Amino acid sequence: MNDLHRAWLGVVSADHTQRAVEGGFIQLNHGKRYGVARLRQGDGFAIYSPTEKYRDKTPLRAFTALGVVADDAPYQAEPMSMGERGTIQPWRRRIEFLPVHRAALREVDLKLTRAPNWGYQLRRGLVPLEPDDFEALREVMSIS
Repeated sequence: MNDLHRAWLGVVSADHTQRAVEGGFIQLNHGKRYGVARLRQGDGFAIYSPTEKYRDKTPLRAFTALGVVADDAPYQAEPMSMGERGTIQPWRRRIEFLPVHRAALREVDLKLTRAPNWGYQLRRGLVPLEPDDFEALREVMSIS
């Protein structure tokens, strides 16, 4: 994985991250296509979870998963209920997740987090991540 050319950081609650890891996929921005369409096979993919549960305000602020994009193009999953938002057919990408443990934001020194107001860009749900930052996360999060 040292020859990684591109990497991404997705913002997903920890409970949704667990489902994604178990299913070997990622979906972003409530299943919209545009985020996952930016990913390419072989890209590194890290997940930052601001909260433990979706719509919960209690902060977690941890990196919760790492993997590599494993397919060539987005695909649409089976229709699923989004509660009061209705039914959607989310766009996803296959991810080969690595065996890792969570890393609190304060445990990791990344180029991304050194910029002023760096957290504001996380509101987009998907941001480019320096390959060196991905490798730093891999070193901190890998299960020995």
